[in-house]
Amino acid sequence: MTAQPLMSFAALSRTLATAGVAAGAAVGIAAALAVGPALAGEDAKPKTAEIIQRQQSVRPLPGQLDGVLMVNDNNPELITGEGILLSTFPDPPGLNLPLSGRFDLFSHHVYAGKPESLDSTLWLALVAEPAGDEPVTLELLGGSTSLSQATRKGQTAAPFLPLPSLMAETSSPIAAGPGSRVAGDLLRGNQAQELTSRWEISPGEASPLVVLPIPVAGLDPLLNGRNLQLRLRSSAPVYVATLAAYGEGASAPPVSHWQSLLDAGTLSPKEHQPTPRGSKGKIIYSRVSGVQIGSLWRATLSDPGSNSLIVQDKAISWPISSLERGDLGTGQVQTAELKVFSEGTAWAAHGNYGVEYDLTLPLHNPGPGSRRVAIALESPFKTGSTSSSLRFKTPASGPVMFRGPLEVSGLDGANGRPLGRRRLHLVLRQGQEGPVLGQVTLAPGQSRKVRVRLVYPADATPPQVLTVLPVKQSTSVQRVSP
Repeated sequence: MTAQPLMSFAALSRTLATAGVAAGAAVGIAAALAVGPALAGEDAKPKTAEIIQRQQSVRPLPGQLDGVLMVNDNNPELITGEGILLSTFPDPPGLNLPLSGRFDLFSHHVYAGKPESLDSTLWLALVAEPAGDEPVTLELLGGSTSLSQATRKGQTAAPFLPLPSLMAETSSPIAAGPGSRVAGDLLRGNQAQELTSRWEISPGEASPLVVLPIPVAGLDPLLNGRNLQLRLRSSAPVYVATLAAYGEGASAPPVSHWQSLLDAGTLSPKEHQPTPRGSKGKIIYSRVSGVQIGSLWRATLSDPGSNSLIVQDKAISWPISSLERGDLGTGQVQTAELKVFSEGTAWAAHGNYGVEYDLTLPLHNPGPGSRRVAIALESPFKTGSTSSSLRFKTPASGPVMFRGPLEVSGLDGANGRPLGRRRLHLVLRQGQEGPVLGQVTLAPGQSRKVRVRLVYPADATPPQVLTVLPVKQSTSVQRVSP
């Protein structure tokens, strides 16, 4: 694989705007034009797909998840009725788990409207109540939220634009979908305008921290989604719950309605009964409604027993978000375990959605000559990939498996100097190699650290791999016609 020239989304939009295209239209046209080669002439001729079995090493990812608890609220994904989505309160159907100090929240839901109405709005609320008799302070250390589609001015939103495989971010965020937008905000340290940074919570009743709409008015089809991720710190133990309710027109339900839903103990209907743990045959992962253990995976990707990673003549990959029946032959399941979870929902946090990966590659060239490697995030097939080879398809034309940003530092820059932090947005299809994020050139005896950060985004399908590739690769590649 070779590095591809990048034109930022913002630059393409500005070019169109300069030519007289309105700002909104410029963004849409930029997205369409940036997808790939022209749809005319020889480039439009269909290419014969082939399977690539790339011989290489696939290693378990060093490190492990930290112990920070994350409230994972994703079942149901499609909300069809009012009620409690997830509760850690002591009364049923609560999970009876107070949260104290550092904890996170991941919430992702979709609303498809009401059959009898074209302009309904579903409201989501996050409420909290002290577990004791004293007031509690909650701080927002980082967080964001986004709709799929805005219906009013001022709403943070990120439509599913048809973006190319790789785009360089400049001053403007690049996103395709709410999960992509929120993951990028977390990497940048940005906060959506809908959120506040501090709450004082009185004992004895549930206090709404965040109340957010999922509107569908004016949308065709009637479908919208919202992603919400928060990194929190509480001064004392609290119970939290997420709830869904309909408002009156454009107005949110009153505070008393949220308390009534919580007191009534009615769950919003769940979806996807999971396959029991340890069962054979086809697996249904289901969706998560529980509290997982771990929100950050920080690791140094060195050779076993060493402090450095020797650049080699073969590619080396490490799984990102490996899971049950998706470990790529490594035997490693990175999935966060659940401390508690709702009955009939996933028994583990399959996918590690909302988990941050902070990975350092301590590259070293011990040889007599200069070496150059490329860094890539890839999406191999689960089936047919092993610890000694990964299976890809070219051209990759299957479903999108990863749609989101990452941050990388230490790549080659001008005059051979390492670049600082660089943010890129990727869209990877099933079985897709690359694209290359950048290259690293090492003189004899030289070392360099490359750092890669990403928040595993909603709307992705695991696993992916982080790969170090020799630029002049001479390994045997087995090509199999599909």
